[in-house]
Amino acid sequence: MASITRPRSATSVVLDIGGEVGALVLYTPVAYLGREIEVSPAGDGARRTHTAVLERRAAGGAFCAAVYPALAAGEWRVWGDDESLPSTVRIEGGTVAELDWR
Repeated sequence: MASITRPRSATSVVLDIGGEVGALVLYTPVAYLGREIEVSPAGDGARRTHTAVLERRAAGGAFCAAVYPALAAGEWRVWGDDESLPSTVRIEGGTVAELDWR
């Protein structure tokens, strides 16, 4: 059986936003590195999508984040296992929303 190695860092992300489509950046503690975090339209938990938390680099340094590059405008639920963290976010078309779990 072959094993799958997931990247622990990313070089770039292409966002597909505009019109009624936006994006989400979810900042996480380093403990989430490599984990897949699901999101779904609020009220429709059956339509989940996920992405991995990767190390990202910017001018200010490195950080861990999951990037969802194309989400329909509206309320979204972020599925985490810590109920004290924010679990909803509003996505606006043509913009990038941010949610911070650090």
